[in-house]
Amino acid sequence: MDSFLASYPPLILLAAVAVTAFAGFVKGAVGFAMPLIMISAFSGFLTPHQALAGLILPTLVTNISQAFRQGVGPAVQSARDYRRFLTATLILLVISAQFVDEVPEAAFLLFLGLPITAFAALQLAGRKLALRLEHRSRAEWVLGAIGGLYGGISGVWGPPLLVYLLSVNAPKDEAVRVQGVIFLLGAVTLTAAHLTTGILGGANLVFSALLVLPAMAGQALGLAVQNRLDQTRFRRWTQGLLVLTGLNMVWQTLSR
Repeated sequence: MDSFLASYPPLILLAAVAVTAFAGFVKGAVGFAMPLIMISAFSGFLTPHQALAGLILPTLVTNISQAFRQGVGPAVQSARDYRRFLTATLILLVISAQFVDEVPEAAFLLFLGLPITAFAALQLAGRKLALRLEHRSRAEWVLGAIGGLYGGISGVWGPPLLVYLLSVNAPKDEAVRVQGVIFLLGAVTLTAAHLTTGILGGANLVFSALLVLPAMAGQALGLAVQNRLDQTRFRRWTQGLLVLTGLNMVWQTLSR
């Protein structure tokens, strides 16, 4: 207990709980952004390893709820429909997780944040940037690989999936379910990968487990908001949050 408190003093724990509850609320409302919010906020008062470990178990548990909210059958069908994206994400996630100490996280955040911000901002401005359907299979492989590559290093692999779902104009319920399924399988893979790297162990494992409850509480509140969003508002909220997410990634890079 003393060693845990030495790593995570009470004020640090309180701040982490507050950030996690808010991240859970946003995830409940739009289906994503929990690890984005957590990793960006945590970087202000935790070490990179602590920040990454802290988001792993809350992300895993909340994605179980999101993936199976409409039942097992729809979740399995989503996994089949998006199998190319899912396969590419999981393979690259496992590979990149092994290099978490070798690759500067700031560089990954910058190269991911800039294109995401540009894409979402142009969509908000009314520009149509939908992927051509004849290239949909190729886009799944490429964007899935990008998501997995970044995910193993930073714990964040959602933005490329959001870009893809916006491009193919996926309906709200399908978009949220697909995110849950892919995020869940990615979270399971990330958890297993970092149990072997040592990042999710000891005090870090306890810290991550403690953040599960505030994550679930925030998600429950966010779901109440999501139920009131129609397709148009859901899409606009997603686009707006993507812009903020991308800008935050760029800001993190420049402020280091």
